Amino acid sequence: MKLVFSLCLLAVGSAAIAEVKRTPWGTPDLSGTYDTGTLTPLNRPAAFGDKQFMTKEEADAAVERAQAELDFANRESQGADREAPKKGGDGNNQFGAGGVGGYNAFWIDRGSDVFEIDGKIRTSIIYEPANGRQPQMTREAMMKTAGAFKSFAHDNDGTASWLAHDGPGPFDGPESLAPSERCLISFGSTVPTLPSLYNNYKRIVQTEDYVMILQEMVHDARIVRIGGEHGPDSNRKWMGDSIGYWDGDTLVVRTKNFKEYSSLGGADENLEVTEYYSVAEDGNLLYRFTVNDPTAWTAPWSGEYVWRAKNEDKVFEYACHEGNYAMGNILRGARLLESEWVSEAGGEE
Repeated sequence: MKLVFSLCLLAVGSAAIAEVKRTPWGTPDLSGTYDTGTLTPLNRPAAFGDKQFMTKEEADAAVERAQAELDFANRESQGADREAPKKGGDGNNQFGAGGVGGYNAFWIDRGSDVFEIDGKIRTSIIYEPANGRQPQMTREAMMKTAGAFKSFAHDNDGTASWLAHDGPGPFDGPESLAPSERCLISFGSTVPTLPSLYNNYKRIVQTEDYVMILQEMVHDARIVRIGGEHGPDSNRKWMGDSIGYWDGDTLVVRTKNFKEYSSLGGADENLEVTEYYSVAEDGNLLYRFTVNDPTAWTAPWSGEYVWRAKNEDKVFEYACHEGNYAMGNILRGARLLESEWVSEAGGEE
């Protein structure tokens, strides 16, 4: 499958949020399928400096660069006579290769356009702080994140090189692997919802008392309770505890009580997220959010972008680690490498 990029802009404006489809109980009807993919980055590229907006020419250039990057990543798999990947992996960790001989980037689907709001093309999803970038992460948060994702960071050199160091290894057991590698949390941020490298579809099912947001990435079904109060702090969840209420035609959702780790990289149990959902006349959805986690970042940060209505499409199941075969194979592979390492070392670790 070849992704085709269009030199177009996805627009939504506050003036468009006027006449929208409503539920029988009178609130805007958010139900439907949405594509949250966008080429607009979360953090503002350094090349834009303090510029919050870009020109049409700059937007077209960004789309062209994205297509060129995909073409480059797929260059070696265009012909039918290509040989098998190098045994043991080629060490290439770019474009999803994973260092194990990945063959192309056909599954990458970041989106095909950039978005604009109120007629202005954003240089980043983040608009606060004013530099369009996440604030500095605390030292404690950086160390904690590095420890949790050490299995991702391990250099896949085909040996059990972790045995050369004292202490636990990255593949000692299921619990030593990163939470997302165990498919306990998504590979892309669920709360707040941020664009992923692929699988960016969402489906919203709405009733008077609940709003369910089905995430294509790792197939998380997030439940927002309309009204009510948060549960006790001791009852913590991977996606937090979400309470929603209507502020005019905008659904406001406040989420807290996360576990020690969440799908938002760097966040911890003190994470609190406030989200705002507003449906436009054309069916697209304007999504805004604010992240506040004082033990992870030195200041709160906020962003907004457009979810494209795709009601003619469906969200299919993402069966991560189907049957949990992958987890067993990861651990069996690690034991094999350790056995080879010990044998080559003369029986000593």
